[in-house]
Amino acid sequence: MAPPYDVIPESEVARYQALSPHNVIRLTRPGTDYEAAARTLTTWVDQGVLREDRPSMYVHEVDLGAGRTRRDLIAALRLEPYDRSVVLPHERTHRGPKEDRLALMWATQASLEPLWFVYDGHQAALSRLLAEGTAGAPAARFADSEGLAQRLWAVERGRLTDELSAALAALPVLIADGHHRYETTLAYSQEVGGPADAASRFTLALLSDIDDPGLVVLPTHRVMKAGIAVTGGEPAGSLAETLEAIRGRVAAGVYRDGRFQVLPLEGEMAVVELHRQVIDNLLGKRSAEEFLLYTRDAEEAVRWVDEGVGVSAFFLDAPDLRQVLKWAQEGKTLPQKSTYFHPKPPSGMVIHRLDANRNL
Repeated sequence: MAPPYDVIPESEVARYQALSPHNVIRLTRPGTDYEAAARTLTTWVDQGVLREDRPSMYVHEVDLGAGRTRRDLIAALRLEPYDRSVVLPHERTHRGPKEDRLALMWATQASLEPLWFVYDGHQAALSRLLAEGTAGAPAARFADSEGLAQRLWAVERGRLTDELSAALAALPVLIADGHHRYETTLAYSQEVGGPADAASRFTLALLSDIDDPGLVVLPTHRVMKAGIAVTGGEPAGSLAETLEAIRGRVAAGVYRDGRFQVLPLEGEMAVVELHRQVIDNLLGKRSAEEFLLYTRDAEEAVRWVDEGVGVSAFFLDAPDLRQVLKWAQEGKTLPQKSTYFHPKPPSGMVIHRLDANRNL
């Protein structure tokens, strides 16, 4: 087991490799030696390290503490272009990560990690069906890198998987985490081809109900490396006071030159308006990729400004998921890193082979 490839800092890769000769990081983070990852995957299958299940769905649970548990479905999701409004993106993507993942996919011919999607179940049927999938003993129990207890049930194809498919068929799904990987897998699928129901036409997906009490979304704060000071805000005495003042408001906190302020914004969503009304104006024609840093730790953002890594920090409240879903259904996208879903589903639970000659 390991966290998703894109949340592991380079300094931690060797530590995960040292945990086990079979740690999934050897597949998901091979550097640029994509063929080595492909050879490792083949070896693990040949040696029985990885076992091929019969066609199945999986029910996954993670305990977040304080009595909260998130229950997810892991399944093969048909890849659909965005213009069909079945799979809904909500963030812009950058080119680099897609090129890396596409090269790895061509080498391994596999979907190595689940992409994370959210659906609006609004029906008791899905909740009941998922609960039914947990009736027996789990196929696996483990703790993730944060020590959170997790369980996985395998549900072989049959009545229950058919009913789950039927209940989800009419629902659009919002990409929670994995925009780059979705677009990469879609591009791969279109290039490889295969019949409509070929395994290559699907991606490995973890799906969560938007109303699941264990679904946690955290804000991502911004630090600008350059730019003039922002004026017109309400003074705030501390970071804690700033974060409290923006809660539930279309507003952003600002820190610069040792002073905090709260900046009211006009519009529906704070992250959108912060970029539209403030950051984009400060950057002008300069690229956000080059001049913005991101962190979920507000204290770290303050420290970066104090240390001269950046000149201004902008703080946001956690986004309203239903508003994000509504925005996506209207065909609108948010700035990059507008949402951070937590805790991330670990890699290593299930792998989906993208075989154009095998039908699902």
